[in-house]
Amino acid sequence: MLQAMSPLTLAFQFASPGPIIFQLGSLSIRWYGLLIASAVLIGVSLCQYLAKRRHVNPELLGDLVIWLVLAAIPCARAYYVLFKWQDYAQRPDQIIAIWRGGIAIHGAILGGILAAIIFARIQKTSVWLLADLVIPSLILGQAIGRWGNFFNSEAFGRPTDVPWKLYIPPQQRPPEYISFEYFHPTFLYESLWNLLVFGLLMTLFFKDLSKRPHLKVGTLALVYMVGYSLGRIWIEGFRTDSLMLGPLRIAQAVSLGAIFLGIIGLGWLYLIGRSLPDVVPAAKQQWDRAN
Repeated sequence: MLQAMSPLTLAFQFASPGPIIFQLGSLSIRWYGLLIASAVLIGVSLCQYLAKRRHVNPELLGDLVIWLVLAAIPCARAYYVLFKWQDYAQRPDQIIAIWRGGIAIHGAILGGILAAIIFARIQKTSVWLLADLVIPSLILGQAIGRWGNFFNSEAFGRPTDVPWKLYIPPQQRPPEYISFEYFHPTFLYESLWNLLVFGLLMTLFFKDLSKRPHLKVGTLALVYMVGYSLGRIWIEGFRTDSLMLGPLRIAQAVSLGAIFLGIIGLGWLYLIGRSLPDVVPAAKQQWDRAN
């Protein structure tokens, strides 16, 4: 017998149409890949636009994004596989199957940081300046990319009966929750949170252009560290598939560390009044004098 539901409940229930947009023979076009590609294209356009507003060569940012993508995607996958090694050791052919989902944003960020440091040294520019121009694109890309989890029916939360609940097919449910049908749509929580952080970063960016207030180089990157991580900590608490190290949720531990470093960095900038250490100090000093 079907349970009666209010119009509000009906309006907000989610159910994925599946991971594949269309298939032609052995060729499959998947939502996950389309969303990642879209996030990259939108991100390139946005960070080049922001570079122009900062009077920075937009081609420099276009080149940087190539470095970031080449470093971030394999690092995001490697990070995920590392903490899921017991699963992938039994099916090594799936290690590179990134189109099926299974990437970790913290792995992507680590790869991106390394690529940005090398790029900044080669180009003799400030890595913090580059970070401030790229970070809004990163958080927007995260907001877009989270919908890949929706289409793959992954990265969902605990069972729930809230009006905005998410239906998960039986084959995607953890064994301990096989009798439950509806779960917290944590992909949606994080996507909306990321959009809020994106709005905050863009507001700060455009206020800085008018010098009200004038932000120091590195501020947007540090605000991202604190803002994104605050959301990730509470959202991760809902997840049923967190990457674990013993009893510890890896994402929560990394987020706590990022919040701590972000607050220390902001205090260093605005309470102590010092500039952040940079890989090319002379280039950063030149930017500070020009602004």
